[in-house]
Amino acid sequence: MYRTHTCGELRLADAGKEVTLAGWVQRTRDKGSLVWIDLRDRYGITQLFLDGSSDPKLIEQARTFGREFVIQAKGTVIERESKNPNMPTGEIELKVSEFKLLNSSKTPPFTIEDVSDGGDDLRMKYRYLDIRRNPVRQNLELRHRMAMLVRNYLSNLNFLEIETPMLIKSTPEGARDFVVPSRMNPGEFYALPQSPQQYKQLLMVAGMDRYFQIVRCFRDEDLRADRQPEFTQIDCEMSFVEQEDVLNTFEGLAKHLFKEMKGLAFGQFPRMTWHDAMKYYGSDKPDIRFGMKFVELNDVAKGKGFGLFDNADLVVGICAEGCSEYTRKQLDALTEFVKRPQVGAGGMVYIKYNTDGTFKSSVDKFYTPEDLKVIADKFGAKPGDLMLILCGDAMKTRVQLNALRLEMGNQLGLRKPDEYAPLWVIDFPLLEWDEETQRYYAMHHPFTAPKPEDEALLDDPTKWGDIRANAYDIVMNGVEVGGGSIRIHDRTLQNKMFHTHAGLAFGFDRLCSLFGGADSIRDFIAFPKNNAGRDVMSGSPAPIAQEQLDELQIALNLK
Repeated sequence: MYRTHTCGELRLADAGKEVTLAGWVQRTRDKGSLVWIDLRDRYGITQLFLDGSSDPKLIEQARTFGREFVIQAKGTVIERESKNPNMPTGEIELKVSEFKLLNSSKTPPFTIEDVSDGGDDLRMKYRYLDIRRNPVRQNLELRHRMAMLVRNYLSNLNFLEIETPMLIKSTPEGARDFVVPSRMNPGEFYALPQSPQQYKQLLMVAGMDRYFQIVRCFRDEDLRADRQPEFTQIDCEMSFVEQEDVLNTFEGLAKHLFKEMKGLAFGQFPRMTWHDAMKYYGSDKPDIRFGMKFVELNDVAKGKGFGLFDNADLVVGICAEGCSEYTRKQLDALTEFVKRPQVGAGGMVYIKYNTDGTFKSSVDKFYTPEDLKVIADKFGAKPGDLMLILCGDAMKTRVQLNALRLEMGNQLGLRKPDEYAPLWVIDFPLLEWDEETQRYYAMHHPFTAPKPEDEALLDDPTKWGDIRANAYDIVMNGVEVGGGSIRIHDRTLQNKMFHTHAGLAFGFDRLCSLFGGADSIRDFIAFPKNNAGRDVMSGSPAPIAQEQLDELQIALNLK
């Protein structure tokens, strides 16, 4: 056998055993007649030991082992003189009687340690080495555990895991398809699925009743930290259910994951309509770990001669408790933050409610202390608080204030990664207006059913913006981790835009990064793409040989 035990398995109770280990050389310490080697595998590290009683040839052999050499070591488990309480195997070491070199290694381009000296690009290029590091390995183990919990939970609820095709017909859902040329059908193409949407609905038509799949999906779109060209989602569909059934089922899944992975218990998840989410947080995925709900100020801020407020569609702000001592430098930095192109505000107004009960603002020229007190009362502010106000077009201003609110949450340490605040966002608009094409589009997809009480509004185009969808998103700490809707089952209703089909999909990569306390989903994908959609390890995408293009009857016209 290559090994009788793993490098994380042996304990003091194993002292005296003859064992064989195999793994990678983490480091070597040579003190002349004493040599120690830390041997690492996926399960941990065991210290190997040689001293003056060891065969000199064995010591010389040990000195030839460099970092990341793959070796086999046989010997006797002994108690360590100098124990290490920080590692599970820290009470023992292996007194080596025989070595076997399994493979040598060049010096790695970065240290294989928990805290590495390799930057992101270098580690992505050598991802197979990066995965040897504990943080990356632990992320992949977390992903595995979560996948098993999901499968077991849904299977126990009579869901069937059914695979759907990877080569399908191109049916864009708002993002660009990745297309695959067909050699046997020249000039025709498959697409890689953006989701199994149509197939899972057909499975309901076929009577499968409850379907799920932990499935790979593909979208050729611009990338962010939480977006990859290929990603994984927990895709589900149910028959003969209403929205309440879906919410209860998948809220139960989320609670099950939190209990098993984090030891946390939750009551019923709060629910918020899309309208309230946008009104009070400026986002359809609000982070409710902290307050600072938006306060609209049109009735108390207008009519005082301050043109920006008087001419604005909306004047709205947030109150940061206990922040009245913010310096002018800090306030200027916040103003520059909201003026960044990524936020897009023209500026910011502040009002300090000083601890002595007085006020200081950036608009003292237009507002008396009595006026500022009225505004402070609207916020529910108290001495020591700081009010931050934006104005402009209503929707744009709310989105801008959301960015400022999250920035304040970061600055004040209110967005703690080890705290979780789940939320259902419901009653999305069914349709959204596109300024460029001057028409309405389905906000989710054209199979989403309207709320039953809003169906009649489909007959009046002037009311289309008021129609609510039977759709729902599950949000965690300001991240949308899943979403779905009740499907249309009525042919007449579908022609206008199956009542008993409903589905939901969790973003599995996002869910893993959330449970792992990281911002980027790349940390939880074994071989991710970079922000340009490239796999720098394998060098893809890459040109293909002309012979392949000829066989596929594809002529490139590169400009």
